[in-house]
Amino acid sequence: MTDHSIAKPGAADNSTGMSYLDSLPRRMITVFLPLLVFVFVLLFPFYWMTITAIKPNYQLTDYANYSPLWVVEPTLDHIKYLLFETSYPYWLWNTIYVSVAATFISLVASVFAAYAIERLRFKGARWVGLGIFLAYLVPPSILFIPLALMVFKLGIYDTKLALIFTYPTFLVPFSTWLLMGYFRSIPYELEECALVDGASRWQILIKVLLPLSVPGLISAGIFSFTLSWNEFIYALTFIQSSENKTVPVGVLTELVRSDVYEWGSLMAGALIGSLPVVILYSFFVDYYVSSMTGAVKE
Repeated sequence: MTDHSIAKPGAADNSTGMSYLDSLPRRMITVFLPLLVFVFVLLFPFYWMTITAIKPNYQLTDYANYSPLWVVEPTLDHIKYLLFETSYPYWLWNTIYVSVAATFISLVASVFAAYAIERLRFKGARWVGLGIFLAYLVPPSILFIPLALMVFKLGIYDTKLALIFTYPTFLVPFSTWLLMGYFRSIPYELEECALVDGASRWQILIKVLLPLSVPGLISAGIFSFTLSWNEFIYALTFIQSSENKTVPVGVLTELVRSDVYEWGSLMAGALIGSLPVVILYSFFVDYYVSSMTGAVKE
């Protein structure tokens, strides 16, 4: 009898490709050790902020009697001082308010820009998209001078509107560039079928493209929210009063007095200020990963 089975070279490679991990020493070197280094580099700053935030002041500098990596008598004095004796709750609310508002405005503008560039196919659309991306590469340290003139002329200096209106200058280019790539992955046949059925461009955008682009919208929203949350230069330039400051600026300018650093309160402020972004990523990590891989099925 003739054997018609054909051995596929790739099958043997797939079955034996990871066999080198069967040995424990090799797994330790190639998997566990790099993973341990990655986890340490990623989590150690949060650990250091946590133990510093609950350390008494006398333990922060007395390394001869107390370990810098552990807390002997934890205290909540730094957190109480931060929350009840400073304007930190106002800074936190200002940061949330400004980040959400700026993210919403940027997403709306980016959706319209990305749809026009990728789906309407007008002449020079690619150059417009490239120009938008290049605008994102302009450093904020160059833009804040002309933006400051506009903020003063509009009479919104030292208000949250100054940040809400200036943050989209760097959020819209990035979000538009990201959504352009996601809109490009959606099949044009869906849009053509909707046009044949009599749908308008507005209906196609709202009822066809946006439901399919939810992962991309969430990814752009997460990036925009994170950039707004961590922004420092505009918040430092356009805000003066303590009650209108955001967390990055308030913690640095209000908790550092001359050469006196309130390390416990500084670390507590940094730790609490990082929690909203961590929670946001933890809830929407699946959408974020799917948008990065462009998971749109025909």
